[in-house]
Amino acid sequence: MLTPAFDLSQDPDFLTVAIRVPYARVSEFDVYFEGVDFKFYAKPYFLRLTLPGRVVENGSEQGSYDTDKGIFTIRLPKETPGQHFEGLNMLTALLAPRKSRTAKPLVEEIGASEVSEGGVEDEDEEFDWEIEQSPYEEASESALSPQYHYGFGNLRSGVFQRLQDELSDVIDIKDPDFTPATERRQKRLAAELAKFDPDHYLADFFEDEAVEQVLKYNPWWSDIYSEMMASLGKSQEQENHAALVSFSEEEKYQLRKFVNKSYLLDKRAHSQVYYSLIDILLAYCYETRVTEGEKNVESAWNIRKLSPTLCWFETWTNVHEILVSFGRRVLCYPLYRHFKLVMKAYRDTIKILQLGKSAVLKCLLDVHKIFQENDPAYILNDLYISDYCVWIQKANGNARFKAVLLEVARTGEPTQPPTPFFRKSRNHNKGSAQFPHPPPPDRSWCLPVWPITACCALSSWEPIACCSLRMSMFKVPSQRGFQTAPSLSTLVRGKTYFYAPVCFQWF
Repeated sequence: MLTPAFDLSQDPDFLTVAIRVPYARVSEFDVYFEGVDFKFYAKPYFLRLTLPGRVVENGSEQGSYDTDKGIFTIRLPKETPGQHFEGLNMLTALLAPRKSRTAKPLVEEIGASEVSEGGVEDEDEEFDWEIEQSPYEEASESALSPQYHYGFGNLRSGVFQRLQDELSDVIDIKDPDFTPATERRQKRLAAELAKFDPDHYLADFFEDEAVEQVLKYNPWWSDIYSEMMASLGKSQEQENHAALVSFSEEEKYQLRKFVNKSYLLDKRAHSQVYYSLIDILLAYCYETRVTEGEKNVESAWNIRKLSPTLCWFETWTNVHEILVSFGRRVLCYPLYRHFKLVMKAYRDTIKILQLGKSAVLKCLLDVHKIFQENDPAYILNDLYISDYCVWIQKANGNARFKAVLLEVARTGEPTQPPTPFFRKSRNHNKGSAQFPHPPPPDRSWCLPVWPITACCALSSWEPIACCSLRMSMFKVPSQRGFQTAPSLSTLVRGKTYFYAPVCFQWF
């Protein structure tokens, strides 16, 4: 049986189901609907949906068939006229749960449709004795070693034991199955410190024409967000804003291909899922902006490199550390390393969260497509993105999304640049100037701290504070007799700039 392409729409009194069946026999089809159940059969097509609201058969139902387009249109009366059905564009969630499951080692709730409405399984149901069995094998010492988890909701383990060599280009962490979360973070911070290139950063800071160009780009969510904000002044409910986000035929096909699942997440895993989602969205927003919506061969690398969730299997406890980590990686890895891009991605992520689940799902589908077309990044779809695409459709979005959005907004961006942390001392006898910097309170979040010693007397200097980064640099025109370590200077527009990156923190 083939699952046909379908769309759902609604008005106050009717739910409309449009089903595309170009190769069906028009004379032989069946339609069944009652409550939240809907079934359609027209050989070789079969469609079974679990509707987000109840419909009723009262004689006012209608049906038609467009022979030119091969589309059945069925109008079903709502049991409660005027009720708004949510999630009509969440196609994967509408498809009834399948009984067959994949063999992926993922903890999930199966047979959810067979559980009673009260959430308790039927006690009279006979136990299934025909379970798959395998001979007993003595566990080896390696099997008894502790394994650490990763993936969506930290529900996976053991995936990389035999695939480490093949997947070394996808993730930065080695042996993730035997590396605890604290060690992952320590190694990630050390790798960022080693990767930070002051010359590259300063070049982008002063030669920022290309950066200014990408900052002017309006991604697909900008117009939708403007339309939503314009409608807020009217008497429209927030729930209706999901209709502003539409899915292409290709995206609808992606949704139909996903396996419908339910996930068993405790409170901690549930929070982790939302935090990691923010991390992935930040990386996606950066990638979409710098490529101006035109994906290229580096798109998959950009997204996974900027997201510690994807390349280091990081776990999070608050939004603050997510934003700090994202800012560090933007200044260390991609082609454009400018803090304005960090702030722009932060604002873009807030807009997407305000648009709701539909906008988030559209972003995830785009990431899924990028990874699917990149070898071997597709493994990240199996570990994270595919599950996110299914889970987000069923997530109780309104209250939780508002809470996540509030936490992101509270973390916020500063209203003015911070005061640079430095002090000036002068040795008149030797004619030298030193600019020592006190260590920041939290060294784990800092880029390298370098004092500058200039072998001449300076009459003036100009500190530069980079937006909400706690970072100070000293811009000094090149002078006769001015000396410093080569790694602490760069030539921009004919002048030598001496600088001392100190630290950055999100305020």
